[in-house]
Amino acid sequence: MLSFPSRASLFLSIALAALVGQVACAQSPIQVLDASGLRPPVGARVAIVEFDDLQCPACAAANPALKAAAAQYKIPWVRHDFLIPGHNWSRNAAIYARWFDSKSKSIGDDYRDQVFANQRSIYNPDSLTKFTQQFAQSHSIALPFAIDPQGKLANDISADIALAQRTGIKSTPTIFIVEANGKGAPFTQVLNADKQLYTIIDQAIADTAPAGKSAVAKKAAGR
Repeated sequence: MLSFPSRASLFLSIALAALVGQVACAQSPIQVLDASGLRPPVGARVAIVEFDDLQCPACAAANPALKAAAAQYKIPWVRHDFLIPGHNWSRNAAIYARWFDSKSKSIGDDYRDQVFANQRSIYNPDSLTKFTQQFAQSHSIALPFAIDPQGKLANDISADIALAQRTGIKSTPTIFIVEANGKGAPFTQVLNADKQLYTIIDQAIADTAPAGKSAVAKKAAGR
């Protein structure tokens, strides 16, 4: 017969898990070991590169600022999965997100945004599945019985985790503003998205702007 924890012990477990999650998700400066993944996509001068975990409270807190900045500056936002040990549904969420990417990158990004926005109401894999089904229905998408039957999406997540480890990532969110062929540093870590994000992007745009275009680039970004 299955045994179930008391309500008090369940609440204590949830509280402890939240505390551990907050500690694990704290932003901190890192020593970059391998910068090969810290580059803008081909054709872009500046980009946001983020390593995150969909169950991470700090990632959820940073997400609106990153979304707003990517839209305002019209720069790429490259999101990598870096799963936190002990999180009980983030791997499933990452697989769902990549499956939605296969339908449309905008739908995949919307799914990630909605998971972050509703993170407090998602407690376990079952509640994530229910949330995901509702999200799919709202986009008129039918979820298959098996989301990743061949394990391809899971392998892609493992590749992201390996990239994070090579880079030196140890916590989430870890956020960089990266630039190509600029006058400044090729990458700068953002430790506080609310206070530093726009300033660092402004500098990267100025560093990579053609001669005489820095002021124009800032004006176009609305800064």
